[in-house]
Amino acid sequence: MTELLGPAYKQLYENYYGDPVVAAQRRVTANDTLDHIRQVIGDSRFEKIVDVGAGEGSLLEALDDAAIGERLYALEISESGLHAIRARNLSRLVRCEGFDGYTIDAPDRFFDLAISVHVLEHVEHERMMLRELCRVAKQLVIEVPVEHTIRVEKSIRVGSPYGHINFYSPSVAANRLETSGFRIIRSKVVMQSLQYEQMCSGKTKGLAKYVLRRGLLNAAPKMAPFLLTYAFIALCEPA
Repeated sequence: MTELLGPAYKQLYENYYGDPVVAAQRRVTANDTLDHIRQVIGDSRFEKIVDVGAGEGSLLEALDDAAIGERLYALEISESGLHAIRARNLSRLVRCEGFDGYTIDAPDRFFDLAISVHVLEHVEHERMMLRELCRVAKQLVIEVPVEHTIRVEKSIRVGSPYGHINFYSPSVAANRLETSGFRIIRSKVVMQSLQYEQMCSGKTKGLAKYVLRRGLLNAAPKMAPFLLTYAFIALCEPA
């Protein structure tokens, strides 16, 4: 199955997490993502959680601190990401290993919760990955960027250097899940924090972007994702 990971993407991610700029951004987004996850799982706790496409472990560290899962597992295609995860010495992490993006070495329904955050937009064969998550997990939390706006051409241009090859609206993301064997329990359109916006765009411009994004989402929640970039997060279970 390893040949399913195209060479261009394998090369892109091989040393992806050695970039200090990427690492700094992921530290900020990890706390945002944890907040988004709490919005769909509530106060639930899980015995075994796997982070699929775990990057360099920022989210795993946030999950470790929050004690949402008793035992954490990490799967990542990048060697630089695996090295960074192991270097964190997380107290709840019991397994950290590479995978090909499509096959997971675990029995059916082994994990109580699978988490895959900002991964699916990078995946060449989306439904293959989603069906494997449906096999190994009792529930799934997945988050993808909502970039299929009226300016999707710009989204494609901006996302290309980071390996974004799939672009979603909330309804398209829901369709991917439902046609891959999942039933959506709860979903939301969410946005990044003020801290993230200011880190990316500067103090003044970041504040302006945050206020505009928040205001539009509050005033016109159905229209907002077609005008500006947000994220879609869903809690699912196998149908």
